[in-house]
Amino acid sequence: MISSAFAQAAPSGGGDAGMMNILFIVLMFVIIYFLMIRPQMKRAKEQRTMIEALQKGDEVITAGGVLGRISKMGEAYVTIEIAPNTEVSVQKAAVQTVLPKGTLKSIQ
Repeated sequence: MISSAFAQAAPSGGGDAGMMNILFIVLMFVIIYFLMIRPQMKRAKEQRTMIEALQKGDEVITAGGVLGRISKMGEAYVTIEIAPNTEVSVQKAAVQTVLPKGTLKSIQ
């Protein structure tokens, strides 16, 4: 009822296949680093530099799409004038883009 199991000899040259697997995994990590991680770190650095360079009077767009001119600066927050006598406070990190001077006048 129970059949006999026959053991097969291990194939020779198994060390080369193991080395190829390790090289493949290392290659995948290198590709992921250059295609995903490095560009993301570069964009984050550019965003930090832009936020540090904000000044009173800069025209900006926030993450919510609100356009305005910076009227007050704080440590973590900026106050943006979105219309005459209308101001909102947002976190500095919410500022997405600094617009060229005069952009708001051309839009309105």
